Amino acid sequence: MTSPARTRFELAFRAGLLALTACAKMEPPPGAPPDPLPPQVVAIRPDSLMVPPGFDGNAEFIFDEVISEGSSPNQGLGTGDLERLILLSPSDEVPKVRWKRNRITVQPKEGWQPNRIYRIELRPGVVDLRRNRSDTTVVITLSTGAPAPEHRLEGRVLDWTRGQPAVGALVQAELLPDRLAYRVATDSNGAFSLAPMPDGDYVVRGVLDQNRDMRQDPRELYDTVRVAAGETAVGELWAFPHDTVGPRIESIAVRDSMTATITFSQFLDPAQRFDTTAIRVLSIPDSTPLGIRSLVPPVVDDSMVQAAAALDSAQAAALDSVQAAALDSAQVEDTVAAPIPPPPPESPPTRPRESRSPLYQRLVLRIGRPWVPGGAYVVEVFGVRNVNGVAADGTGGLQVPESPPPPTPSPVDSLNPPPELPGDSPAPARPDSSGS
Repeated sequence: MTSPARTRFELAFRAGLLALTACAKMEPPPGAPPDPLPPQVVAIRPDSLMVPPGFDGNAEFIFDEVISEGSSPNQGLGTGDLERLILLSPSDEVPKVRWKRNRITVQPKEGWQPNRIYRIELRPGVVDLRRNRSDTTVVITLSTGAPAPEHRLEGRVLDWTRGQPAVGALVQAELLPDRLAYRVATDSNGAFSLAPMPDGDYVVRGVLDQNRDMRQDPRELYDTVRVAAGETAVGELWAFPHDTVGPRIESIAVRDSMTATITFSQFLDPAQRFDTTAIRVLSIPDSTPLGIRSLVPPVVDDSMVQAAAALDSAQAAALDSVQAAALDSAQVEDTVAAPIPPPPPESPPTRPRESRSPLYQRLVLRIGRPWVPGGAYVVEVFGVRNVNGVAADGTGGLQVPESPPPPTPSPVDSLNPPPELPGDSPAPARPDSSGS
């Protein structure tokens, strides 16, 4: 019969052993010299481009030292530290990723499917026990019966809303007709390379992966292109919002005494051009229409004003030169014309020319006569398209300050100002959308 004292001793011993086990932690050996080198992959299994018949094991990345298992591995959908470093294609499921001291094992959640080409990519980020981080990418290409792949897809993803390369964007290449999806992330220049791949027709999509889960979410920006069999170059993918409803007016602000800036809820189609029938401005409360001079993006309005100012300066300079020449000829009989200096060399562009026009969310409205200080107006726009090609009409209100800023030079008034009119010329009537 067990005595109470012995029972208490055994319980205390077991509790201490459990506490010691719970506190156990993988640490580098004491007194060992510092190791500044990150962990390196020294072997992979199976060998890349092998065709192992009936393969049902794990793909393995074997390192030259013990690696960290991370803080929360295998929690699903990329939340585990190691899972976020593995891209397994083609598969829509989060793979089974396991840590085994100096190795990482990978297997599709649904198991290896026959007659497929699998691409298992280990991304940079594996750390050892001293927190040294790897910065290399290792890929295992595994065939479960399909011919060994030799094809390559290369291209670049850009963020069209910012006009710059998309770093770490998700690239998904779907092999037709089964739409088997192969995935890779872009580098610091937005470039990507998928190789080796099975040849065939692909639909390639570049996605701005905002939450870094290497999956496309419904609201993430993307662009898509189709690549025919045998083609290597994907080209540029310009990711942009794919809104299914048209843009609306968010705000209208006075820019100066004859212009206003209209801000929309979405990026607009940069290829769209507007005439005076695309907008109507009514004064409140009598609903009198105002004459419209132009409706253009800010960069276009600025360039028009600058061009008009340059023409004015050139015209004034030409007049000054004629007057000076006449004065010189009257005072000096023998005048030798000074040689005309060559034009200065053109300065090189500050950035390479982009293959697509920049996106914008604002339009500059320029009217024929100044705003009435303290006046209120209703602004209506018609058929404004977003970058996805969806059009909509919009209405917004404008309250003019008591003392609006002075007008900027109008490109239509700079050289040949129109005569003063007794009243505003009304905008052309908007056609009835019903067709009656």
